[in-house]
Amino acid sequence: MVLLQAETVEVAKNVTEAVQNGKVTELIQQLIELGVQAGKSILVALLIFVVGRFLVKLINKLVAQMMERRKVEPTIASFVKSFVNILLMVLLVITVVSALGVNTTSFAALLASAGVAVGMALSGNLQNLAGGILLLLFKPYKVGDYISAQGVEGVVKAIQIFHTILTTVDNKEIFVPNGALSSGSVVNFSKNELRRVDQTVTVEYGTDVEAVRQAVLDIAKADPRVLTDPAPFVALSALADSSVNFTVRFWVKSADYWGVFFDTNRKVYEEFNRRGIQFPFPQIQVHQS
Repeated sequence: MVLLQAETVEVAKNVTEAVQNGKVTELIQQLIELGVQAGKSILVALLIFVVGRFLVKLINKLVAQMMERRKVEPTIASFVKSFVNILLMVLLVITVVSALGVNTTSFAALLASAGVAVGMALSGNLQNLAGGILLLLFKPYKVGDYISAQGVEGVVKAIQIFHTILTTVDNKEIFVPNGALSSGSVVNFSKNELRRVDQTVTVEYGTDVEAVRQAVLDIAKADPRVLTDPAPFVALSALADSSVNFTVRFWVKSADYWGVFFDTNRKVYEEFNRRGIQFPFPQIQVHQS
């Protein structure tokens, strides 16, 4: 407001001087030329904006079609389209401002300064953004995979620019920063087609080893989800304080892992009871002298 008042005073002063000096016609001519020049700049800037918007939409459409033809994952396609659109719009704004006669060097310096300030304030989010880009490029996991990382685990629901969303087995959503995921350890349980079920079966001392082994192998043979190649493995692994321990290993498809794991526990309990194989319980021997 103060600046506008100062300019008004200056114009009035010029008009007064022109009237006093008899140069009213010359002043009007200068104002007309100035108006024509400003009008041309505005028309050119408007034309650039209209044509630029058309080109931005066209390029965005071409990028989307290219992503669709190459069957790019939806998460990556969304990120690329958003990035391209923002970049093109920034270039369009700079071009329009330049057409209006504004010094783009100063404008670019202002944008750079603002970018540095925002970058310092959002350094953590920028790290997560960089992490998201790395995750999208190297794909250590994808939507639908079951992973464990940063002390949490669950099914990957979405891979966003800043966070990865996990859904836990009890239907909770966890937002894990991409920066931590890209620089830390991630266990992907769904990456490979096959997965091994590891269990420990315990029986009491005095039980026939071959009887236990055959019972477990029969359970594995009766379950069509247990693969025959690699073959099921059963072996005596430890003579513990109150039990004889057997290590049991089955290979299954990753999708069948938990079903086989829990069903095997139930079947071992039922089959051992049917065959008279006893389960151990803690025992302490006390010797009196």
